[in-house]
Amino acid sequence: MTNSNAVRGVYVGVDVGSLGTKSVVIRDGEIAGFAIVPSHLNSEEGGLAVLAEALANARIDRSQVNHIVSTGYGRISASYASKTVTEITCHAKGANYLFPNVRTIIDIGGQDCKAIRVEGDGSVADFAMNDKCAAGTGRFLEVMASLFKVPIAKLGELSLEADTLVPMSSTCTVFVESETISLLARGEKPQNIQAGIHHAIAQRIAGLFSRVGIESDVYFSGGVAKNKGMRKALEEVLKVKIVEPVFDPQLTGALGAAAFAQALGAKEARAKEASLVAASAAE
Repeated sequence: MTNSNAVRGVYVGVDVGSLGTKSVVIRDGEIAGFAIVPSHLNSEEGGLAVLAEALANARIDRSQVNHIVSTGYGRISASYASKTVTEITCHAKGANYLFPNVRTIIDIGGQDCKAIRVEGDGSVADFAMNDKCAAGTGRFLEVMASLFKVPIAKLGELSLEADTLVPMSSTCTVFVESETISLLARGEKPQNIQAGIHHAIAQRIAGLFSRVGIESDVYFSGGVAKNKGMRKALEEVLKVKIVEPVFDPQLTGALGAAAFAQALGAKEARAKEASLVAASAAE
């Protein structure tokens, strides 16, 4: 996958998230490798581990790397990085790298969810986020999957088998867990409850977009974007069509960080060129 802002060299993004730590390698304008590992208690160690794995997947030695940019909640611990950039900014840049026409991003991560509007150049126009509780996040869905005794990857697929929607009265993790147990005891079909849970999350996301607005094209980023049931619920509640992913959406932030690293390389190349022109003019 090649980007129009290509510059020669090796540039890496590292996204240290609450549940997963991700890395993407760009070499000469193309995505050359990537990796995802569970987040470590030590953010520095987790970042270095995923960096090493991504470079190994790209068959690139660390000594060949021109710049590394870190993002995510653990970015401040990244002593190996040339620069740190906020995750909202990186998700916007990563989505723009893949889809230049995207103007709205839904980002659901492990511990928060965000509504982001972006400009044509991938810069952030506005955003709203929920980071005060686990409702509507990857952690929330992990709890629900555990309750239904299914892998989290299957939760969304099972919700697509619903023949009706069981509305949930709350998106609070504790209350939904209690309500789900009561509904199951009452004989409600698990798939119908699961569909209701996904719609409740989508309604919560809709509340964020009521503050920032929504405009096509719409992109869904973060690990939860792999959940087909969540994608369907968001499209129904927001009344939008979400673009089909062409790259793992969980890597969007890391890709944006790598794009920022590439921009550092481009800036250096321009400065070098300007210096050569000035030197030539002085002769």
